[in-house]
Amino acid sequence: MKSPSSWLDSQRNAILAEARRVLAPRLPQPARRDFLRRGLTLGGLGLLSGCSLSDNAGVEAALQRISRFNDEVQARLFDPNRLAPTYPDSMITRPFPFNAYYGEDEVRVVREQDFALEVTGLVADRHRWTLAELRALPQHSQVTRHICVEGWSAIGKWSGVRFSDFLRRVGADLGARYVGFKCADDYYTSIDMATALHPQTLLALSWDDGPLPPKYGFPMKLRMPTKLGYKNPKHIQALFVSNTYSGGYWEDQGYNWFGGS
Repeated sequence: MKSPSSWLDSQRNAILAEARRVLAPRLPQPARRDFLRRGLTLGGLGLLSGCSLSDNAGVEAALQRISRFNDEVQARLFDPNRLAPTYPDSMITRPFPFNAYYGEDEVRVVREQDFALEVTGLVADRHRWTLAELRALPQHSQVTRHICVEGWSAIGKWSGVRFSDFLRRVGADLGARYVGFKCADDYYTSIDMATALHPQTLLALSWDDGPLPPKYGFPMKLRMPTKLGYKNPKHIQALFVSNTYSGGYWEDQGYNWFGGS
C-alpha cells in the first residue's frame, strides 16, 4: 500500500501532466510560455479555475479533476480530534452578518408547529423529530468563527445538539460516507462522515442564548467551525445518511466540496 505522501505525489503528477496537455494550448502565446517556463503547480491551477479559457469540455474536466484532488487531500489531512478555536462571549460579532444566495427580505419563514425533521437513509430510527424533542436532548454551546468563502468572517455563539450524539441516537451507519441535507429555502449540501462526527459539529437550535432567528436559519442550522460558511446549511428540514455522493447547491456550480480544514 502506498504511503499518503507517495499517493499525493502520484496523483499530483498525473493531474499536472493532464493540465499541461489540456490547459496550456488554450492560453495566449505569451502566457503559455510563462505558464510552462515557470513550472505548473496545483496552486497555479487553482488560480486558473477562475479564468475563462474556453468552454471546452476537456478544460472543464481537467479543472474538475483538480477540485476532486483538493477534496481528497483535505479529507486525508482532516483531523477529527482537532478543535477549531473558541472565543469568549465578549468577542461575539453583533450584529452578526446575514448571508445567503437571496436577500434578507426573502428569508424563509418556517412555523414551529409545522416543523418535523425528516431522517432517512442508512439509519435505524426514521421517526420525524419535533423541535421539542430535539430541545429535550443534551445541549452544547460554542463560540466559534464563521468563515465565508467571500473573504469575511464573524464570531457567533450557537447552541444545540452535538451532531455525533444525534447520529448515534438514530442508529446511523457511522461507516457511511456522507450525510446530506435538504432545506426549506431549497438549499442543499452534503458532508463527509468524519466531519459529521466532529465534536464541534452541532445541530444548532439557538443563537446567542436565544431562539435561532429566521435570518440565521430557524428552525435549525448545521454549525461546523471546521468548514467554510456555505457548508453550514440553514432551515434544515431533512437529513439523510448515504454512501452516494449528492453534491450541494454551490458545489454543483464548481465550489470545492470538502470546503474545510
